[in-house]
Amino acid sequence: MTGAGQNGSSPGPSDRLTQLLQHNRWFGDLPTDCISEIVAMARLRGVDDGQRLFARGDLPDGLYGICSGSVRISNTGTDGREALLTVLSPGSWFGEISLFDGLPRTHDAHAMGATELLLIPQKGFQQLLERRPELYPHFMRLLCRRLRLSFNMMDDSALLPLPARLAKRLLMHAQYYGEMAMSNERLSIQLSQETLGLMLNSSRQSINRLLKQFEQAGWIRIHYSQISILDEEALTRIATGSGMPGV
Repeated sequence: MTGAGQNGSSPGPSDRLTQLLQHNRWFGDLPTDCISEIVAMARLRGVDDGQRLFARGDLPDGLYGICSGSVRISNTGTDGREALLTVLSPGSWFGEISLFDGLPRTHDAHAMGATELLLIPQKGFQQLLERRPELYPHFMRLLCRRLRLSFNMMDDSALLPLPARLAKRLLMHAQYYGEMAMSNERLSIQLSQETLGLMLNSSRQSINRLLKQFEQAGWIRIHYSQISILDEEALTRIATGSGMPGV
């Protein structure tokens, strides 16, 4: 979401929001006038590290997009343990389920680091859909994609061993949330070992051991919380159950 405005200046808020929508799988193929209407109703919101955006059971207030920073989507059990569903990066959208069905939030959402968000208020978005009912099939297809992804994650948790689940989760995050390093054209993702452990319901030690094996095999490179994908084909073989030497 970078670029230059007139006279080489940085883009204004409206330009940044337009870029965010145009380069997003949710909104990129919408008619230009629809994107302009959404930008007009949207507002930017800055939040601090750890700040809660909403909790499970809250009434919906709209659809959120991440301009910078990241957001963790999770639930907490009665024993205080956190079940982490995913960590979302810039360009991601969340909160769409409650936006469409009007029911309470299904998960908690917290900022990870200083985060800038785009909020599309629920009322304004619903009014847009009422004016433009032809947009419903577009968003229903996108919701179905999200649902299929959720089903796949449930199947993986029940059927796949940890090495396959880890490889598949790395590939998924690289595809949906990864950033391309221009110097070597490698996809990189920002995920800590603790976060991966929470996502996969495994210990940090087990994740650490597998990541080291992946790195020694030349499939990934680890630098602090950044993981670069070096051999996508090898990870795909592990993710599809072809087996992992030494495990």
